[in-house]
Amino acid sequence: MSLTIIKQGTTLSELDSWGSLKDIGAEILEGGDVQAFGKFTHGTPNAPIGAAYFGTSKGKFRLVYPFSEQATLVQGEVRIADESTGQTTLFKAGDSWFVTKGTSTVWEVLSDGFVKHYLSFA
Repeated sequence: MSLTIIKQGTTLSELDSWGSLKDIGAEILEGGDVQAFGKFTHGTPNAPIGAAYFGTSKGKFRLVYPFSEQATLVQGEVRIADESTGQTTLFKAGDSWFVTKGTSTVWEVLSDGFVKHYLSFA
């Protein structure tokens, strides 16, 4: 057993490059080739329960959630729209959300990039 501290202010430079966001299922809407970054704190990408830091460079993209997730923004500023309800919310560092598997969202990264920490359930 171990205790992992979720650090506010974690930056993209502290994460591993995961390549183009489009290669992990997002549709890029603006911003060119948006890059993804991450670092797992529990589990793996295919585990039934996982936790990780995740972030992208600036841009706008559509993402249909492949799992349910609770997340907290630790760096940056993003606007997320839930396409099923039309609700759009601005998130800043320290803000949290929960989203269910299959939800179609549109993300607009307003800062140079963002980092969140999430807990996912398959």
